[in-house]
Amino acid sequence: MTVSQEPWWKNATVYQIYPASYKDSNGDGIGDIPGIISQLDYIKSLGVDAIWLSPFYDSPQYDMGYDVANYESVYAPYGTVADIEDFISESHKRGLRVLFDLVINHTSHQHAWFKESRASKHSPKRDWYIWRPAKYDKDGNRQPPDNWRSCFGGSAWEWDEGTEEYFLHLFCPEQPDLNWENPDTRTAIYESAMEFWLRRGVDGFRIDTVNMYSKTPGLPDAPITNNQTPWQEASSLFCNGPRMHEFLGEMNEILEKYDAMTVGELPNTKSVQDVLRCVSAKSKELNMVFQFDIVDVGGGPDLRYDTVPWNWKLNDLRRAVQQTQLVMNGTDGWGTAFMENHDQARVISRFGCDETPELWDRSGKMLAMFLAGLSGTLYLYQGQEIGMVNAPKSWPISEYKDVDSINYFKHVETMTGGGTGALERAKAALQHMARDHGRLPMQWDNMPNAGFSNAGVETWMRVHDGYESINVKKQEGDTSSILSFWKTVLSHRKQNLRVFAHGFFSLLESEHESVLAYEKTSKDQRLVGVFNFTKESQSIDLVSRLGLKGSTCLMSNYADENTGLLRPFEGRLYLMGQR
Repeated sequence: MTVSQEPWWKNATVYQIYPASYKDSNGDGIGDIPGIISQLDYIKSLGVDAIWLSPFYDSPQYDMGYDVANYESVYAPYGTVADIEDFISESHKRGLRVLFDLVINHTSHQHAWFKESRASKHSPKRDWYIWRPAKYDKDGNRQPPDNWRSCFGGSAWEWDEGTEEYFLHLFCPEQPDLNWENPDTRTAIYESAMEFWLRRGVDGFRIDTVNMYSKTPGLPDAPITNNQTPWQEASSLFCNGPRMHEFLGEMNEILEKYDAMTVGELPNTKSVQDVLRCVSAKSKELNMVFQFDIVDVGGGPDLRYDTVPWNWKLNDLRRAVQQTQLVMNGTDGWGTAFMENHDQARVISRFGCDETPELWDRSGKMLAMFLAGLSGTLYLYQGQEIGMVNAPKSWPISEYKDVDSINYFKHVETMTGGGTGALERAKAALQHMARDHGRLPMQWDNMPNAGFSNAGVETWMRVHDGYESINVKKQEGDTSSILSFWKTVLSHRKQNLRVFAHGFFSLLESEHESVLAYEKTSKDQRLVGVFNFTKESQSIDLVSRLGLKGSTCLMSNYADENTGLLRPFEGRLYLMGQR
């Protein structure tokens, strides 16, 4: 099959938009759908092929829209259903496909389904959610049904006084889990969350927590791995359950009717074979998934933020990259390439360097080449294309709005009694890895509020202090900017899709402590990427060690080339014929 005959999504670059933070059109300090529509020409100019729009549905916003109160309505500050229909239409006019976020492991506690479910034990929708009676300890104290820990900390069970039972919530207490074991629930989900929008022209879905719908029968206690808390990490019991593939196949039958694509969020799945089972073409489940290997690098082994900045070695990243690429090597499966999204800190601050303007520029361009050279569908997050960075370290913890950040900081306070050293460590981890960093308003220009909203307006999250030096307007007029560099690397990728997006991946320099190199091969081309992940120059004989004799450098973030040396955060892509 030629590249042009492949499904469109295999050759695509997808641009993710977080509605609250992209563009405020009406001066209320919150981004909105008309604001996004006003920037579609800019998005098209990047060279991307599709837009993934994070949740815009009606929601009380306990978890920024991932708590859906009505799948068929729009959160009022963002706009209306008519605005969404205009967004789809205007995107399609520009040749841009549209993906929506599909959040169907849970709803908001304010969804009509849950209100009816909790109204009575005899409600027709009682079994649409996961309810269980209390357990009691030897002293007669009421306890949750099991020891599962919520993904946001604390027990995964919430007591309901009205009906005197617990309901399961793998995330916030305001996000009760739907019961996928009930076929009526699944039918309602497919109609309200999927077909309602498929009929309006959406081209596919990013599916939230796609492997959590099937839980281990009986919901048994998780193994005790942390003696400091009664609540234990339980992903082995609520991810990849026994009916997961059945449910994904059933969903795919709906999606196939509309030729809709899917990318599933697949946490806690380390085996390549387990991933491949979800994305194999013959399985007919998902087109691709987001693996967490790369974005989990540097996180704590139990609690993600229980770590210190830069707590990783290059071999950790090297192994993680290989794990995501092996899914596509000689298989009928497909994967993704990404390093940023709404749940991640900024990639330059995590894997590059934002200490000086020069190192910011070098590392931002290096990471662009590194990511764009990987196989799979490429995902680019808003602001990544201009090198947006984490919030300044001077900001107090009160600027962090995400429920995950707030809960973790409170957890450390509770567990340590608020000791200064423990809180400083927690803050440092959040400054490095918190989800908040990716949610700061988009930096459009050097005007007050960075052009995201009107001057003088209090924005829902504080605008980054450095917006005057990092913004779209400044970079659009500069051919040497990170923005221009991203446009160039996306152009090279599009011109050489067979080796960039579809190439067979191999690691080179597999043990170097500072340099990561890989090779991509197709039938008639060879692409070699070599990247220095440090602030120091590295001596390395590129010609002999990487087989680059007679090759020409396709792209570099330095103006000149030294075949025996890689300077700080230097990256290069070499494209040549097969050896």
